Formats: sequence, C-alpha cells, structure tokens
Amino acid sequence: MSSSKQKSHSGAKKRFRFTGTGKAKRKFSHKNHILTKKHADRIRKLRGMTIVSDEDQKRVERLLPNGR
Repeated sequence: MSSSKQKSHSGAKKRFRFTGTGKAKRKFSHKNHILTKKHADRIRKLRGMTIVSDEDQKRVERLLPNGR
C-alpha cells in the first residue's frame, strides 16, 4: 500500500510564487480597498512583489511541498 500524497495548501497556492532560485515571492499588503485616503506614491510603492522573510520562507515551504 502506498503512502498518502502531500497536499499543497490551497490558500498558499494563490498567495505565493517561487523564483528560479527557490525563494518565495509575495504581494504587498494594504492595497485592496480603502485606497482613496492613501496617497498615490504610497500605492505606487505597493506595486509588484517582494521576497518573503527567512522565517516565513520556512512556513511557505511547509505549506507548498511541491512548490519549487
């Protein structure tokens, strides 16, 4: 009898991507709603993606075992 497969966390699949070197990328927070009171330069700085911290990297790898 074969062992069960590891499942990827569905929420993490939607929130993280991996770079070519295996680091996890994430979007910036605070850019979904109530944008009228936030200045344009603040919203502009929240564009794109950034690398997750080292501690969070371990958590993301645990949530996405087949991510790389």
